[in-house]
Amino acid sequence: MSERALRSAVLASALLVLGAASSTVTITLPPDNVQFKPGPGVDLATANCATCHSAAYIYVQPPLNRTQWTAEVTKMKKAYGAPIADADIAPIVDYLLTQNGRP
Repeated sequence: MSERALRSAVLASALLVLGAASSTVTITLPPDNVQFKPGPGVDLATANCATCHSAAYIYVQPPLNRTQWTAEVTKMKKAYGAPIADADIAPIVDYLLTQNGRP
């Protein structure tokens, strides 16, 4: 392949890539019909949990006890990088226990 043909092929490829990169992709998520129920700590749960997943995710889990909810919230912080302050873990767990907890 001549140098001119190679340059033309590279330029055409670059234009295709740039054209694909500049096109807008739109994603429409289904409506979030489930909200956190009122109670002490609802604001913390909304601010910290709903940034990554819907409230429905909490309510479809099996009921967890304090140790299990603490492990879940800690996992969200440490393994998944949720920006939860250490001081907010216990109040979030308290709230989750009122929503979907067991003794």
